[in-house]
Amino acid sequence: MVKIAFDPRFIHPLPEGHRFPMEKYDLLPRQLLYEGTVMADAFFEPGLLTREHAALVHDPAYLQKLIQLELTPREQRVTGFPHSEALILRELNIMEGTRACAEWAIQSGGVGMNIAGGTHHAFADRGEGFCLLNDQAIAAAWLLEQKLVRSVLIIDLDVHQGNGTAAIFADRDEVFTFSMHGAHNYPLHKEQSTLDVELPDGIRDKAYLYLLEQHLEQVLTKFSPDFVFYQSGVDILDSDKLGRLGVSIAGCRQRDQLVMEAVRQLRVPLVCSMGGGYSADIKKIIEAHANTFRVAQNLFGL
Repeated sequence: MVKIAFDPRFIHPLPEGHRFPMEKYDLLPRQLLYEGTVMADAFFEPGLLTREHAALVHDPAYLQKLIQLELTPREQRVTGFPHSEALILRELNIMEGTRACAEWAIQSGGVGMNIAGGTHHAFADRGEGFCLLNDQAIAAAWLLEQKLVRSVLIIDLDVHQGNGTAAIFADRDEVFTFSMHGAHNYPLHKEQSTLDVELPDGIRDKAYLYLLEQHLEQVLTKFSPDFVFYQSGVDILDSDKLGRLGVSIAGCRQRDQLVMEAVRQLRVPLVCSMGGGYSADIKKIIEAHANTFRVAQNLFGL
């Protein structure tokens, strides 16, 4: 069974004309319902993350400044967002969505999916790159703190390295961070994941999928997770404005299939967060993201 975190109240917290493509968060659930990939009862509204749960990962002083809208203009520019109460509420909603998906996946054995999330550039004490808090890190830390799992694998296939996630879990052996990303993409300074695979500009489907399969097999040979998070950014597409890779929409879907098949064979819970996608044509973004849900429904749906 697939369960999807989505709250329509928190779609548009940014000023009109801001370059971050917020409309995909409205269009994607509409597309999934229209085509019948999922029914309306697959969606749930997660509410807001508590500060206690956020503090499992994030520095209390940073949380205080963020929630009270006290970050400096420079700190706000680094995140990419002009801050507002609506933006912070949206961020807490996204964080709770991924945490609630993890809780549901543990209880049900199904797959939890967040229409948003994948905020892997957020560090313990700061935000960067459209990320204020780190949803998968918070959910992983919550699972471990609750002793619901002993080991967590985070598979991050966004075009950008999951630098915040890597730094947060740098000294925690119970979390394996695997990031496969563009070598020349943001961030300029890369952190050290448990495993980093850097990709050359323009890499095409065949080479990309070969490297993914090879390294995913290595990870699963070395590490036996009780739980898997998957950051399924679609900014690996050849049409993406911020990416530098050459993967097709079909190749991106094969990527999702490969990852989810591997997790299904492990027989462990899975939570997916959507991550980035910045193609000029919004239809390509929606189609690529929708493929992730289609694959999940085909493999795990009832």
